[in-house]
Amino acid sequence: MPYPDFIRELPRLDVPFPEDVVETSVVKSASGLVAFFTFLKDMELPPHSHGAQWGTVVEGEIELTIGAETKVYRPGDSYSIPAGVEHGAQIKAGTRVIDVFEEADRYPVKA
Repeated sequence: MPYPDFIRELPRLDVPFPEDVVETSVVKSASGLVAFFTFLKDMELPPHSHGAQWGTVVEGEIELTIGAETKVYRPGDSYSIPAGVEHGAQIKAGTRVIDVFEEADRYPVKA
C-alpha cells in the first residue's frame, strides 16, 4: 500500500538518486529530518556514513550492512545506525521505509 496522499504531498528531498528509482517526502525540523522513502526499482546504496539514523521498514525488503554486520530487514523491522558508522544496503523495488536522521540538513529539501 502506498503512503497516503497527505504524506506524498509533503516536500521532497534532493537526494543523489534518480526520481524514477526513489520517491521521497519529508518532515523537517531544526532537530532532525523524518523521511518517507519509496523505492521504485532495485537499488544499491553504497557504503557511507553520517550522523545517527533510525529507520523502520514499512513494506518490502532491505539487506543492510551496518559496520561489519549484514542483516535482512522486512516489514515491521527497525534499525539504528550510530553516528559515524559505515553502512550500505541492497534495497528491493517496492520497498518503503521511514528514516529519521539526527542531522536536520542530511538532505536538502527541494524548493
